Amino acid sequence: MPSRFVQRRSPRDTSKAVRTTATAIPRQLDFPRRLMNKRSKKTATAKHRAPHSNPEAADLPGLVISNYGAALEIEDAQGQVHRCTTRKKAGTPVCGDRVRWQATGHGDEGVVLALEPRASLLVRPDARGQLKPMAANVDQLIIVCAPRQRGMDEDSPAGENDQALDAQLLDRYLVAAALCRIDALILVNKADLFSGAGRAEAEKLADIYRGIGYPVLFTAAKKHTGLPALIEALKNKTSIIAGQSGVGKSSLAKALHPEQDIRIGAVSTGSGAGRHTTTTAALYHLPSGGALIDSPGVRDFKLWQVSAAELAAGFVEFKRYAHQCRFNNCIHRKEPGCAVEEAARRHEIQPQRLASYRQIAAAMEAGTKRG
Repeated sequence: MPSRFVQRRSPRDTSKAVRTTATAIPRQLDFPRRLMNKRSKKTATAKHRAPHSNPEAADLPGLVISNYGAALEIEDAQGQVHRCTTRKKAGTPVCGDRVRWQATGHGDEGVVLALEPRASLLVRPDARGQLKPMAANVDQLIIVCAPRQRGMDEDSPAGENDQALDAQLLDRYLVAAALCRIDALILVNKADLFSGAGRAEAEKLADIYRGIGYPVLFTAAKKHTGLPALIEALKNKTSIIAGQSGVGKSSLAKALHPEQDIRIGAVSTGSGAGRHTTTTAALYHLPSGGALIDSPGVRDFKLWQVSAAELAAGFVEFKRYAHQCRFNNCIHRKEPGCAVEEAARRHEIQPQRLASYRQIAAAMEAGTKRG
């Protein structure tokens, strides 16, 4: 069925006609979609053996549990771990990938021959804004945030230096998860650092996200509080921890799986931002079920450049009202007859969410003009 072009347009919009279909795939998702569906041109057959592989060895299924760049750790069906390199034409495996691999005959070494089709792929932009794969076959993104620790002035009243949770940063993570088609869970860690007023404000924000449909949990990993609910949410799923450095991602991983040797970084009292201690993405099987991917920390997550329509799609509560807008190409930024704006005025959509969307959209637009 051919795509249809919307001809009725907002008078303030000077862009090209918006192409829409019932199951339209955002243009910026072409990259993760290609990687999700990418398969090696040459499968692991006797005719196309990887260099230095054992011609007598069988091709085996495996799971990427660690990625060191040039080398991978592959877990086989029996739970044994093998150090592997990757065949050039096999693609770029990331943590969570299912692969076909072959033993080389030298101890536990092997070579990855092909990637299996991916169910999902979480991506993030690099320093140049190019999307790079972060983890594959992820069921849910655990977005970790935390209050900032008190500064050097210990005489200041408790809670004076509490930092309000960054709702716009949360929204950027949520948009990324939605565009990658991965469920999201918001986790407020180090909850014991909140003052009374700070905790009340955080609970108020949590209620907004719960009202949209996102689960929100409060934990204090080092004190082992709030963990039972998190453990239950992780069962039978592959989850990845994401969030700014210093929010306790590795501490959470260690609390969930104490037997693993996971590094935990100290937090600088000067900036409140933690040191980047997780340098290698790794997948851990949790004792209570499910798997957890702990990824390198990112100080400031930057959503890749997307169109206003794609950004709006990441604000999932807009969907109910967007088709009621006067103009089919309405981007909910002060256009006349905007049903999303009307819903925000009635508080059917939280006004701060619409404001956050507009701020992110404006930043995207400014970035495009600079580019």
